[in-house]
Amino acid sequence: MIKRNLLSKIVFKFKFLIKISRFRFWIYEAGTFFIGYLVATRSLDDFLNPNFFVFLFYFLFPANLLIYGINDIFDYETDKNNPKKAGYEKLLLPEYHKEVYFYILIFNLPFLIYSFLNLNLIQNLFFLLFLFFAIFYSAKPIRAKTIPILDSFFSASHYVFTGIFGYYLIERENIDFPIFAFVFGILWAMAMHAYSAVLDIKFDREAKVSTIATFLGAKKTIILCLLLYLSSFLILSNIKKIFILGAVPYLVLMILSLKNYDDNQKIMKLYKYFPYINTILPMLWSIYYMTVKFGGLNF
Repeated sequence: MIKRNLLSKIVFKFKFLIKISRFRFWIYEAGTFFIGYLVATRSLDDFLNPNFFVFLFYFLFPANLLIYGINDIFDYETDKNNPKKAGYEKLLLPEYHKEVYFYILIFNLPFLIYSFLNLNLIQNLFFLLFLFFAIFYSAKPIRAKTIPILDSFFSASHYVFTGIFGYYLIERENIDFPIFAFVFGILWAMAMHAYSAVLDIKFDREAKVSTIATFLGAKKTIILCLLLYLSSFLILSNIKKIFILGAVPYLVLMILSLKNYDDNQKIMKLYKYFPYINTILPMLWSIYYMTVKFGGLNF
């Protein structure tokens, strides 16, 4: 009976932490890490590197617990009046804040120690940059999410530096900084952030929190997102023209959003498509890239 109760508590706690870490968004950090690593590979043997598996797991769960746990702690005053937190996400009540801090530390500290013991200077630099932007997007004293424009930049940066960390995780001589991928990632992720902020305009204004969306308003923010998505894929098309097709689903969603910019329920329905698009498109791109790189095909 005692063992059964203990097991039940562990399962309940794990479900709680999974909910806080936003399971549906795990693919964002893990996906950018995987793509960055994939671009740097020279052979399939690179995927046997233990560091690949260590940090793939890290960017699946512990990193997301860090990002969203800290976000929920510092956003409580805004979140408590937001209906999105009643179903699609979870409202983190103040009595759980210290506990979540504890689990963030428990799940993240071992990877930080591992990084310093096993990785080189440049790898540790990009890992620390990920942590900096992930933490201080929400946390004080910077709390970038309350500073319009800077909020989108900080949110975008932790995703982008995750990908660059993956890129440099494979030690290669004379490996160049992926400038095109960096600019693409920043623009694309800024659009993702700005669009999500549209859903919270009413509640952020009530809590007197400034964001890129409260600053520009819903319609102008969506127009900005459309331009950012288009610009990002135009940059990526400099590498391969076919990549411009990736912009189509995002542009369609932005056009539909413009028609419904003043209807939060319809914007929320459109917003729920993003996890699917952000999973399917990178997956197709990865298959294409691996087929070209390791299969000898080029189309």
